[in-house]
Amino acid sequence: MSPEKSSTPTKLCPTCGTRVSEDATRCLVCGTDLTSSEKPNRPAQSAVQGSRMPAVTLSLPAALGFLALFLTIGAVMVYFALRETGQVVDPTATPTATLTATPTMTPTPVTPTPTNTPLPSPTPLAYTVKLGDTCGGIANAFGVSVNSIVILNNLPAACDTLYEGQTLSIPQPTPTATALPSATLNPAEATRAACTTVDYTVQEGDTLGKIAANYAVPKEAISDYNGLVNDIVRFGQPLVIPLCEQASTPGPSPTPTLPPPYSAPNLLLPADGSSFTLADDTITLQWAAVGTLRDKEAYAVTIEDVTDGQGRKVVEYLNDTKYIVPNSLRPNDNRPHVFRWTVLTVRQTGTDTEGNPIWEAAGAQSTPRVFAWVGVAQATSSP
Repeated sequence: MSPEKSSTPTKLCPTCGTRVSEDATRCLVCGTDLTSSEKPNRPAQSAVQGSRMPAVTLSLPAALGFLALFLTIGAVMVYFALRETGQVVDPTATPTATLTATPTMTPTPVTPTPTNTPLPSPTPLAYTVKLGDTCGGIANAFGVSVNSIVILNNLPAACDTLYEGQTLSIPQPTPTATALPSATLNPAEATRAACTTVDYTVQEGDTLGKIAANYAVPKEAISDYNGLVNDIVRFGQPLVIPLCEQASTPGPSPTPTLPPPYSAPNLLLPADGSSFTLADDTITLQWAAVGTLRDKEAYAVTIEDVTDGQGRKVVEYLNDTKYIVPNSLRPNDNRPHVFRWTVLTVRQTGTDTEGNPIWEAAGAQSTPRVFAWVGVAQATSSP
């Protein structure tokens, strides 16, 4: 069966040889204008037909895929180009910490074992011996025993080799635990507690024998009571005189030595600047004792009205430590009066021609105090 021939007349493009319709004005393949009157020279032989370009047909999905591939390749090339120039920095990956629960073992408490740490030994004090110093006085001043000074300084047991300028090491006083109170005292403590004592400070020129004679107390008793190792005492050294050791019948002394001056009495009542009214019938003055007064010693109490201006003054000598202001000093008008009073320890040294005792100061005078008193003295009826 032979192929059918087309009944439509056609012609060939003179440029590419594509067959087009006879009335076509332009070649659809190469775009040659077919209306030109000039016709190319054709060879005498049969016309040679040119080869056609391969026709590629793509579907729409394939075209989009190729387009995406081209874009991806272009983006990768741009990225690497920028990275080479340093304009792109790779992000640093930050690791995320992941907490992992780890079981913790609970330790079993261990009881600590106490360790005995020895306390450091206190550093001894350095003391330079002065003229007239004794081991007993130095020990008493620092509150230590004579034996501790002897041992620490390698001194003889009698401790009688001290010299002026010598440097001694004084041990630190050992704290003594306070004893618990007991219902009863042992015989030694009871005897010491029952003993009446007086404090005394050694004066210039005093000796232990002189002090013992003044208080009629054996010097051995004073030495034992104060822990003295010999009979040497120094100026300013404090001593405790045990008056309970006084001899019952002291021997006569051809030249009696007067005791050292007493300290100033400490005034107790009334308080300085106190005020009393008409309702107060009596005013009692009180002071602390300076010690045990000896024979022919007394307290001189002086009261003076400093407001009256007439020199009203009363001086009384007594052995007690209190005195009642006499009613004769009560103000006789309605205005308040200020009274000044003092106390002085005195000693009788003899009598005057009229037989009155002669007193002289045996110590320091107290600090004056004042009080105010207002009221009219009561009238006394005469028979």
